[in-house]
Amino acid sequence: MRLSRYLITCLLGALSLLPLTAGAADLLARADMRMPTPDALKPERLDISQVLVRKSERRLYLLAGEDVVRSYRISLGDNPQGHKLYEGDERTPEGDYVLDWRNPHSDFHKSIHISYPSPRDRELAEAWGLDPGGNIMIHGLPNDAGDLAFAYVGLDWTDGCIAVTNEAMDEIWQLVPNGTPIRILP
Repeated sequence: MRLSRYLITCLLGALSLLPLTAGAADLLARADMRMPTPDALKPERLDISQVLVRKSERRLYLLAGEDVVRSYRISLGDNPQGHKLYEGDERTPEGDYVLDWRNPHSDFHKSIHISYPSPRDRELAEAWGLDPGGNIMIHGLPNDAGDLAFAYVGLDWTDGCIAVTNEAMDEIWQLVPNGTPIRILP
């Protein structure tokens, strides 16, 4: 008697699995097993019309028209408050510029140049008898950061540039062409 109850319990258990097994087989039969086309494997292509930086938020936004399509955490210069006035002040400039050239062999992973100083920036610095500086970039982490890369996140550590993670820099590099306007706000 005990054995027959055991067999009945097993049989009922097995029967309860049949609809699930049949359903799974049906799903597999309908699955699309084809390989993706080469077009499906291409990186996403967005028409980035502007880069927007909000220094107080520590954010860099990629815009397609009025829409924000990407957002990244940034690090700024060691002295982030206010507009860059002269070389060595460790401030990140504020205003409207252009991303005009790139350096794939940067000391900071990759870098894209910001067209600072503008004629107005030069005029202001020269009025004080100072050099406005230059070579302001959006860039990744130092090439020698290695296992300490995590230590840069959330800190203002540049000499006035805008830094992102290397992964973010790779994406920005792909999505943002030379000639894209950049607006840097306080």
